[in-house]
Parts: sequence; C-alpha cells; structure tokens
Amino acid sequence: MENMENSIRVTLPDGSAHNVASGISLEELAKMVPHGLRWPVMAARVDNNLRELTYVIDKDAHVEFVDMSDADGMRVYTRTGILVLVMAAREVLKDCRVIIQHSLSNGLYGEIRWTGPLTGAHVRAIEERMREIVEADKPIHRKRMLVEDAIELFRVDGQMDKARLLEYREAETVNIYQCGWLSDYLYGYMAPSTGYFKTFRLRHYLPGFILELPRRRNPLELPKYVEQGKLANVYYEAEKWGRVLGVTDVASLNSVIDAGNIDALIQVVEALHEKKIAQIADVIADNRDRIAVVIIAGPSSSGKTTFAQRLWVQLRVNGLNPVPVSVDDYFVDRADTPVDEEGEYDFESIEAIDIALLNEHITRLIQGEEVEVPVFDFIEGKRSSKGRRIKLGQDQMLIIEGIHGLNDELTSSIPMGRKFKIYASALTHLNIDDHNRIPTTDVRILRRLVRDNLFRGHSAKDTIRMWPKVRAGEERNIFPFQETADVMVNTALAYELAVLKPYADPLLAAIGDNDAEYIEAKRLRKFLAYIRPVEEANIPPNSIMREFLGGSCFRRGHEE
Repeated sequence: MENMENSIRVTLPDGSAHNVASGISLEELAKMVPHGLRWPVMAARVDNNLRELTYVIDKDAHVEFVDMSDADGMRVYTRTGILVLVMAAREVLKDCRVIIQHSLSNGLYGEIRWTGPLTGAHVRAIEERMREIVEADKPIHRKRMLVEDAIELFRVDGQMDKARLLEYREAETVNIYQCGWLSDYLYGYMAPSTGYFKTFRLRHYLPGFILELPRRRNPLELPKYVEQGKLANVYYEAEKWGRVLGVTDVASLNSVIDAGNIDALIQVVEALHEKKIAQIADVIADNRDRIAVVIIAGPSSSGKTTFAQRLWVQLRVNGLNPVPVSVDDYFVDRADTPVDEEGEYDFESIEAIDIALLNEHITRLIQGEEVEVPVFDFIEGKRSSKGRRIKLGQDQMLIIEGIHGLNDELTSSIPMGRKFKIYASALTHLNIDDHNRIPTTDVRILRRLVRDNLFRGHSAKDTIRMWPKVRAGEERNIFPFQETADVMVNTALAYELAVLKPYADPLLAAIGDNDAEYIEAKRLRKFLAYIRPVEEANIPPNSIMREFLGGSCFRRGHEE
C-alpha cells in the first residue's frame, strides 16, 4: 500500500508492514490486507490485546487476526450466537427468559422460562427467527454506561440476573451491547453484526434446547450430533444441587458470602459430595461378586486423586479392602515414548503405556496370583521391576486411576462385566448470569495453576502455556469415552471459585501485558473480579479442594 497523509503502519505476524489510513477499523483492515487465514475472521490481537473488529486503529500497531479456529475467535462467535438466540426467543415467546446452562454434545444446553413448556414447534420457530436475524445482518453496537444506569436498564427489561450481578462490579462503568431493541451484557467481545453467526442448529432437548455449534477444526460445518445422556444427567443433578443450596450464579454465591453463611454452604456442599461417594461405594459393594477392577478416569485437575482416596475409605466402610494400582508406573521407558507432531514426547498417548504388561498383571492378580508391580522413575525416565509385591485377598479388588481408564484398550484383557468405570470431572453449575456461563475448563485451569504454583514451582504463565496441549490430549483420550462410564461424578464445589480467587488472582496479575499468556490471564481475571473472596480455613481436610490448596489428610497425588 502506498504512503498517505495521516497513515499508520500495521505489521502482521509474517513481518509484512502495511500503510493504512489512521482510524481504520479492524473489520475494514481484514478485508484489505493478506492475513492468510482460512476461516472467517472474528477478532484481532492488537499489540497483545484482544480487540473486536469494530476497534479503530489510530497509531502504528502489530496486528494478528483471529479466526474461528482460534479459541478466542470461537468465543466471539459463540457469544454472538447467544445474543441472536436471546433476541429470537424473546420475539417468538414474548417475555420469556433464556438461560444458557452448560456445554453438551457439540453445543450449549439451555432452557427457556415461559408461561408453558417448551415444545418442538417453539424451538423450530425460534431457529427460523434466528436465521432471519442472521440474514438481516443487524449491527451490534457496544455502549459504555455507568453501572448504576446499566442496573436500572436491566431491571426495567426484567433481566434481574444481570442487575444483581452488576451490583458486585468494582468499576464505575460497563460495556453493554445493543442489537436493535435488545440490550445485553455479554462477558467478552462480540462480532460487529449478527451476519457473522452463520453455522448453527437449534435442537429441542427436553426440557430445553441445544444450540449446536461448529468445532474449531472445521468451523463452517456442524459435526454429527452425539447423544450424551449420562453427562446431561450429571449436569441436571448439579443444577438441582444448586437450587437446593440457593447458589445458581455468581450473584447468589456472593449473597451467601455477604450474609456470613459461607461456612454452612461449605458444610452442605461437602456433605453432598460425601453422600454421593458413599452411594457409589454401595453400588460397588452390592456387585462385589462380579466387579474385579474399579477404574477412575477424568480430565486434568478434576480431583481424581482425592476422589479415589475418598472412595477407598467408603469401600472400607462396606467391608472391602481395595488395592490401588497406578497406571503411571506402567509407562514405557522414555526412549520408547511416542512423540507428537512437534517431535515432543507425548506422555498422554495410550501408546506411552505398556498395555501388555498392565493387562498381564491385572489378570494374574484377579486370578489370585502374587505380582510385583513396577515403579516408574520419572527423573530417570525408566521403569524398575523392583516394585511392591501385591496379592488380592477375598475381600479385595483393584482400583486403577489414569486418564485412559475409560478406553477399554487399556484393560482389554478384562471382560466388560468385571470392570466398574467411573468418570470424574468438575462440571460446575455456577454461571455468571443467564447468558454467560463459566466453562468447566476455566474452573479446572484455575485449580491447576494454583496447585502447580503451590506444589510444583510453576508460574501461572507456565500453566496457561501448557494448557492447550493438555486440552488437546483430553479431546483425544478422555472425552470420546466419557459416555462409556458406569458412573459419572461431578467434583465441582459451589464455593470453590471464591476460595481459589485469593490464590489465582495475584498469580494471573503477575503476567505482564507483553507476555503471550496475557490475554488469557486477563479473561480469567475478568470473571473472577465479580466473585467475593473467601478464606480456606473451614474447608475440611478431606475436601477435593485440599488437593489444590494443600492441607489434605490424604497423600498428595501426582495428578496431571
């Protein structure tokens, strides 16, 4: 591009520089410069700050466009879709309330509060109206308002969830998005107009709906729908617990804290967890004649280690004496470990485990033989045959914990009927407000960065940098098998974000604005800012929270 008066220089990630008119929007710039992205652009990183496409550049800047294959880009796309959904639903079903609750299958599950039940005809009408709104390409405007004015705006509009939330906002102003007649507060940036939200489907899913969305790896096509009935039931149970506790969103949690009732909340939450674990132990005990192996699996920072130890206690109460076996001790030697596409060791691949030896040992143990289980030396990267010798008695069974536990390839020699598989994950029911959920992955990364800082010497920057690889491993090795579990366990705690905040917030604040991890740290701090902090003093020593904060009465595990 030629030099021009009042021009600025924009530098792209490939090093190319372009002179453009000062005051150009990112949306206009994306159409002018060869950014090389395959999918639709949804936002951009400008001098290491995430900006929406309406953002105007008036000085020299480094710009990296973000498309739908990027996590930040997909968040923009999803938020825009939620706004389109809310507008359509409120036009089709007058005075209804749309609640986005959690992820499910390849989309978001939500419910609509109205004068009657939601029917398939209603869902089809809402989807049709959504497509009309997308086709109309209605502009979405951001407007900065005083918080007190925004609270009044939402009160008048009947969005009491947002009015209550904003009472806890520390800043004097807030950004509100307006699209036609609708005003909304969306946690994060939006697309410039409704026309950006093209690929979706609305599915009736009793008693609500699923907003089906594309995946980042192919964001212009919807993946095949996969039923996740067991996961849906666990979320339903979590939401029921939330209603029992009176804690369904951030504002209601803060209200409990302000009223001085947090200790009572902690006691009830922990009692609910213990009751659930005891029920699972009862099921295992009732089926003792057929169950030889209990397998526990789940994603990173789901609290598997503490759950396994608490289950062991409850099995002992039932007269059983389970013997733990760690899959980590069956890693192949470092030299035989498979590598990923970047040439780095892939410790999360199932091929990193000596499956044949593990199955041989499990089979022999079940048949009453004594086995010397190995010990893996993580420093040397080698397995030693000089481990502990174990033999199962009449009242004993094996407990195996590991990320591949739900994949039957790991225990292929054991008949399906002899295994009892448990999936554990932190499936939080707590959302910011009706239209802004807190993803379970956000809860888990906060758990992990606190634990890794306290016990492993890792900075928050280290944890955030490693997280995409952790998530990729989960997508390959855990989530595809979760519906095969006999039981799903929700390890989320209604109060935990308030307890994690005093630890996590300063760690995230230490990440500088020039660091690659700054945008993610800023995003996490944004929703933590709404949550009242709570001291950990009254959390019991057997709580799953103790796995991440310390002070556990159990041996600290090595969960990744």
